[in-house]
Amino acid sequence: MATRNGCEGCTEITCQSTKEVLAAAPAQNVITAYDRVQRRGMSACLFGSGGTCCRNCNMGPCQIIDGIEDMVGICGATADTVAARNFARIVAAGTAAHTDHAREMVRGFIDTAKGEGPHQIKDEAKLKSLAEVFGIATEDREINEIAVELGEKALAEFGKQENTPLSMLQRATEKRQELWKKLNIFPRGVDREVVEMMHRTHMGVDQDYENIMLQASRCALADGWGSSMLSTELTDIMFGTPVPRRAIVDLGVLKADQVNVTVHGHEPLLAEALCIAAQEPDMQELAKKHGAKGINLAGVCCTGNEILMRRGIPVAAGFVQQEIALATGAVEAMVVDVQCVMESLGQVVNNFHTDIITTNYRAKMPGGVHIQFDEHEAINSAKQILTHAIKNYKKRGECFIPEEKKLDVVVGFSHETINYTLGGRFRASYRPLNDNIINGRIRGVAAIVGCDNFKLADDTHEIIARHLIKNNILVLATGCAATSLGRAGLVNPEAARFCGESLAEICETVGLPPVLHMGSCVDNSRILIAATQMVKEGGLGEDISDLPAIGTAPLWMSEKAVAIGQYFVASGAQVVFQDLPTSGAKRFNKYLLEGLMGPLGAHWNVESDPQKLAELMVEKIEQKRDALGINKKSERVLFDMNMRRELSGGVPGAGCTGPA
Repeated sequence: MATRNGCEGCTEITCQSTKEVLAAAPAQNVITAYDRVQRRGMSACLFGSGGTCCRNCNMGPCQIIDGIEDMVGICGATADTVAARNFARIVAAGTAAHTDHAREMVRGFIDTAKGEGPHQIKDEAKLKSLAEVFGIATEDREINEIAVELGEKALAEFGKQENTPLSMLQRATEKRQELWKKLNIFPRGVDREVVEMMHRTHMGVDQDYENIMLQASRCALADGWGSSMLSTELTDIMFGTPVPRRAIVDLGVLKADQVNVTVHGHEPLLAEALCIAAQEPDMQELAKKHGAKGINLAGVCCTGNEILMRRGIPVAAGFVQQEIALATGAVEAMVVDVQCVMESLGQVVNNFHTDIITTNYRAKMPGGVHIQFDEHEAINSAKQILTHAIKNYKKRGECFIPEEKKLDVVVGFSHETINYTLGGRFRASYRPLNDNIINGRIRGVAAIVGCDNFKLADDTHEIIARHLIKNNILVLATGCAATSLGRAGLVNPEAARFCGESLAEICETVGLPPVLHMGSCVDNSRILIAATQMVKEGGLGEDISDLPAIGTAPLWMSEKAVAIGQYFVASGAQVVFQDLPTSGAKRFNKYLLEGLMGPLGAHWNVESDPQKLAELMVEKIEQKRDALGINKKSERVLFDMNMRRELSGGVPGAGCTGPA
């Protein structure tokens, strides 16, 4: 792990910029997560890791040992029941996080539609397309009138009480919709599914792990096809659907002569307002008055991915680097909202002039300065935050900014962008992708999503991605995984040189990177849409479960990642994680890793070694190709004269003159 001499000999940290910052003088008194892992001096709790610690009532906590008669809960709950409840509660918590995020975006969208605030409807075509999904008439209507109705109907999706399914579930394949109906796991109101999941895992309610997992699937689907998809689609309509653009992902994007403000969290309303306010003449003039040449915004975590995708604003750090960005001593303020913000940041900034500015009433921290972001006065709020940061510039002491690495990224691959790139404005479709999968030039598609984690080395994502693209598998990436792969130099067209021959040729021809950056963690819903469109294009089966495709969150940290994994499994996609908190319950664990194939047509997989995980992904993709019959080599047939005439419609001499 990290040491105060800059991690010399450290195998866990491969990022050169991180090593340089930790080795520099300003960071010598900074304690980071790397240090805390090293100093903890004990392994993780075996009961917690295995999912068999129950604290859902006050008779315990009960630590369960599977297979020992006396080691059940006081209430008699078995290891399988306890692990299933704990797993389902993780899904519910992850869904709740995405849902609260999405609700804020819907409320912001409604304000924008009503002409309140600094934003506007930027993607009118997408607005009309989504309005059609909700049954909203668009002909001869003003754009903002359509948007208001869409926003109100979207907001109603959270609190639906009747048994009518969420509106965007109709986007799924017909076969998958029929399966959800059969299993009775069509999500109703998003909030309802989270509440019911929490109720059913309360002491003395649902005690059948298979039944618990049906509700966990319904809850997760309410996230993927409900709240997350709503957030992504409405954010695109409001701020613009991402298009390909070049940018930089590295700690070196911080500027020595400018006010550095890093934006960390998940809700883009704040970040967009800061982007607008930072360009205002009065803010620029204030920065110069305090001795800086300007204001430099840089992203952290998923808010970073949001403004990277839409504005090309550089990302300084992913989740595991958030403390490292502060340890440069060059950041005037880190502005945070919700999710994935370490409490340790308040301690790190004690070494520097930096302030942590919390902006959401849901999320305050010791050592932070709270400036509530008011979405109705977005620009004024943003200016208040920036003013506070600017005033810190003259207080800056010794700092170290690593030299910016010149490996840039090409980002902005929404579903619409991929569609356009493959077919152009008038022939946009997934046909070229499907055809190249069918003919074997692309073996399949793999998603690398989710978090960073201090459990495994920070080159884990890179190891997996390099193996996949070398085997001619196209990679889709989101969240901190996408940031990590950007630092590794794999998110640009030049990375085609690392691919297998046929994928390299396709990337070079089309101008695509072999790893497509599709956005933040909430944007995994883009992958659901893309996978569904591949099925509907034809030739690759009738459902997502037929596709030669698989997903992984190899460094998952957040509960949101488990919710994402479960909505992919419930949608028919295979998923691989490095571990699951279920290993202490043999039958339930086996149900996740095998048994879910029965009802859902997909299941979880677990593999902790990055290389073996990548090999497993390739193996699963090849199995899907075998099942589709597209791995079979065509038999070489020599045509006789009659066969040639049949091909040419009976015209002598006009048929095929060579072998098939």
